Amino acid sequence: MESIKYPIGIQTFSEVRENGYLYLDKTDYIYKLVSTGKYYFLSRPRRFGKSLLISTIEAYYRGQKELFEGLAIYDLEKNWTEYPVFHFDLNTGLYNNPKGVYDRLSFQLNEYEKVYGILENEDSLGIRFGRLIQQAFQTCGKQVVILVDEYDKPILETIHDEALQEGYRQDLKPFYGCLKTYDRYIKFAFLTGVTKIGKLSVFSDLNNLIDISMEDQYAQICGITRKEIETEMAEPLAQMAQKQGLTVEEMHLRLKKAYDGYRFSWADAKVYNPFSLLSAFRTMRIDDYWFETGTPTFLVKLLQKHGFNLWEMDSVERMVSDIKSVNSFASDPIPVIYQSGYLTIKEWDETFGMVTLAYPNAEVRRGFINSLLPCYAGERASKEFDIRRFVRKINDGDIKGFIEQIKALFADIPFVEAVDFNYEGEFRNILYIIFSLLSFYVEAEKHMNKGRVDLVVKTKATVYVMEFKVNGTAEEAMAQINSKDYSLPYSTSGKKIVKIGVAFSREDRNIKDWIIDEDV
Repeated sequence: MESIKYPIGIQTFSEVRENGYLYLDKTDYIYKLVSTGKYYFLSRPRRFGKSLLISTIEAYYRGQKELFEGLAIYDLEKNWTEYPVFHFDLNTGLYNNPKGVYDRLSFQLNEYEKVYGILENEDSLGIRFGRLIQQAFQTCGKQVVILVDEYDKPILETIHDEALQEGYRQDLKPFYGCLKTYDRYIKFAFLTGVTKIGKLSVFSDLNNLIDISMEDQYAQICGITRKEIETEMAEPLAQMAQKQGLTVEEMHLRLKKAYDGYRFSWADAKVYNPFSLLSAFRTMRIDDYWFETGTPTFLVKLLQKHGFNLWEMDSVERMVSDIKSVNSFASDPIPVIYQSGYLTIKEWDETFGMVTLAYPNAEVRRGFINSLLPCYAGERASKEFDIRRFVRKINDGDIKGFIEQIKALFADIPFVEAVDFNYEGEFRNILYIIFSLLSFYVEAEKHMNKGRVDLVVKTKATVYVMEFKVNGTAEEAMAQINSKDYSLPYSTSGKKIVKIGVAFSREDRNIKDWIIDEDV
């Protein structure tokens, strides 16, 4: 049997088709787009197939019919026509200086200007782009196609530099404004990115730009479906199962837990992360492939800036309108975290226009939690952190030893890197990271009839119910556990229940005292 060639890192449609790489046919979606509308925007996380989708649309509009043989659009399209295409890719620019956007777009404009014999290129980006659109129309006698990949990359790269962002907006607004000004010369336009940034004005100025990011009919335009695995990747799935000593269904369930769960619309149409799934089939091993290509440091800094309670990431509610657009990174970090792919839709309440967001799968949760500790505890403390010591202590029921390990971790946090311990949330955030890294089931600030407990940690044999007091006493923490009956919901679990009251000193930035009460 000939081995499958996986298009990992290959984003050019012609290369995929001409060199025999696996291609999951999404061209029926493309035909629907080009035959029913003109201006579109699609938001999807990084490494989710947006660039390959753009390249496929480019090949279609260049009239490269031979590349589509055997695909859905080959028979759907009856009139293959070549149009002038302008494909701009902002993904590879260097956005750490005021000229970052100008240099990137100017370079790409210059290449197209040479094609159409335009020698004047000293004007602004908007003027040059408009001139190029007009010249291409006059030369070819056909409207132009405009494709922009990762349109928002410059803004995301400078999320903590408002001055640099404002300069980039001044460059980008007139450039994207050409989509409206030169409408009569444009056949089709498609923009992709991670976020829909309201401040960039492209969405407010160009009010006929259709955002398909959360439309049911395009929910699976990027990503891999279960049906595609069963029909296009049945053989590698069986091979992987055999290598792992599992049944095909067991192997599929493991892949599902690791990489599935992304949901982008009201319809419950989930997709797998394509980069991670294809990487797993190539290596025949489940691993955290998506996180190897980049860490969400800027998102973690956003969470810290807002004092966000990390345990809410397991279940956070927002209005649908809030997560559709990012108008200000300063007001709420959740929309950009959702659009970046670290949270996804778990429930959609159509009546109230609310969604419940959570981690899409095990890979994302594990990778995101791993990226949190250095930011919250500092580099030195995270390097000294040894998860094996924590596992050993808690599995042995050595709660005193376990708390001593936590104290040692806090002691390693340098003063200059220390987070703000002026409220209990930051203390609990670090504990939440620790317990999540231990891969235990963690419930934080669990709501009860009489209040909410700070942390509930479940192991195979024991349920730990913990309450923390900053600049209070361990006795006060234990009294709250008992008076609120925090351990009652677990009394019939058949597990040993251990109640722990912990006092934390704001001045010392560490645990001051604790009380342990083990139910027999």
